[in-house]
Amino acid sequence: MDMYTAVKNRILQLLGEKRMSIHRLAMESAVAPSSIKNILYGKSQNPGIVTLKMLCDGFGITIVEFFDTEEFRNLEQEIQ
Repeated sequence: MDMYTAVKNRILQLLGEKRMSIHRLAMESAVAPSSIKNILYGKSQNPGIVTLKMLCDGFGITIVEFFDTEEFRNLEQEIQ
C-alpha cells in the first residue's frame, strides 16, 4: 500500500467513526469540501501536512493519532 491510499483510507475510516459527512468535516476543519473530495477521489494524491493537520483538528484528533495505525506502521518504503 502506498502513502496516498493509507491517508485516504484513514480519512474515510475517521469519517465513519465520527459519523461525519464531508461537508461537516469541511466546516469543522476549514478545508474546502472540494479539497477533501479531491483527496478522497484521487485528484489530489499529495495533500500537504498543513491540510492534514487542519483535517485532524476537524476530527478532534492530533496528527500523531491520525498516523498511529497499523496501516501507517506497515507502509513499504516509497523509494526503492
